[in-house]
Amino acid sequence: MNAPTSTYGLSSEARNLHWLLSNLVEEVPGVRSVAVVSSDGLMLLSSDARHTAAAADPTAQDGPKGSSADLATIVSGLGSLTLGAAKLMDGGLVKQTMVAMDQGSLFVMSISDGSLLGVHATPDCDMTVVAYHMALFVGRAGHVLTPELRTELRRSLESAQ
Repeated sequence: MNAPTSTYGLSSEARNLHWLLSNLVEEVPGVRSVAVVSSDGLMLLSSDARHTAAAADPTAQDGPKGSSADLATIVSGLGSLTLGAAKLMDGGLVKQTMVAMDQGSLFVMSISDGSLLGVHATPDCDMTVVAYHMALFVGRAGHVLTPELRTELRRSLESAQ
C-alpha cells in the first residue's frame, strides 16, 4: 500500500514524508492504515490509496469503513479528547494514546504543534514494534513539518480530488 498522491512536483521534504509513511505501512507487520492529521483536523498524509480513488470519482461512495479518511477523523477526535483529559488532570502534554480492541489496535502519537500520527493495526500486531516505528516517524517528521509543508501536503491531497 503506497501513499495515494503522486509525489511529482512536491518538495523534497514532502516526498520524504510520503516515503516515510509508505515505509511505515509496508515494513511494519500488522499496520493496516496510517494517517497524519494537522492540529485543525485536516488529513495531511494517508496510506490509503482508496482515499484518492474515491476522491477522483465524484460518483463513488464514501470510503469504506476503516479507510484513512475515517482514521483521520478518529485520530483528530481522539487527540482532542485526550488533550482535554490531560488538561483536566494536569497531566501535561499527551505523547501517545493506544486503544486495544478485539479486532484491532489504534495508536495515536503527537508529532508537533498539535499534528498527530494515527495507525490502525491488527489485533495481533507487536505493539512495541508499531510504537517504535511510529516514534521514528515522529522524530523525523517533527523536524520538517513546518506550516509551509503542512500547506503543501494539504494542497496535494486537495488537488487529487
